[in-house]
Amino acid sequence: MNLTGNLKLSRCPHCSVASPLLNIKEYFQTRDEANLNLRIWGIYICTSCGGVITAWAHNSGQTVQEFFPEIQLISEDIPEIPRTYLQQAYSSFHAPAGAVMLAASAVDSMLKHKGLTDGSLYSRIKKACELHIITDDMAQWAHEVRLDANDQRHADQNASLPSQSDAKRVFDFALSLNNCS
Repeated sequence: MNLTGNLKLSRCPHCSVASPLLNIKEYFQTRDEANLNLRIWGIYICTSCGGVITAWAHNSGQTVQEFFPEIQLISEDIPEIPRTYLQQAYSSFHAPAGAVMLAASAVDSMLKHKGLTDGSLYSRIKKACELHIITDDMAQWAHEVRLDANDQRHADQNASLPSQSDAKRVFDFALSLNNCS
């Protein structure tokens, strides 16, 4: 991918829409204190979500060396089924209700992978806390994730639709759950 008028990424790092239109807003250059290490920077805006992506190359039109923020990669260390739910949740940030439900499925799948298979998700979260697999705060957060997903699954008329930031919060929790013993 080159530093040109449109940055070609597979997904927007903010909303995760596929093949986003990332238009250049501004170019500028920087150098280090010795007036070396020339970098040409581009500031791009996603036309889907308005998110800003920065990228740099050694010269305009050349290969992009890095861009920020990076696209989220799901660790291969996460078991296959929860990893698949997480990948699909991340790919669905532009459709937050779906992303919330997929991230909640990742939470459920991770708890099952940790051997907690009996009962409802509510009881599995409670058991994970009792076994000190998750903290009290994480259990509370897990219940919020569960309820957020229930609101969407059951089309609760009293619940508001989730935003992209809600989807990101639920996704981040599901991702952090993998790091619990």
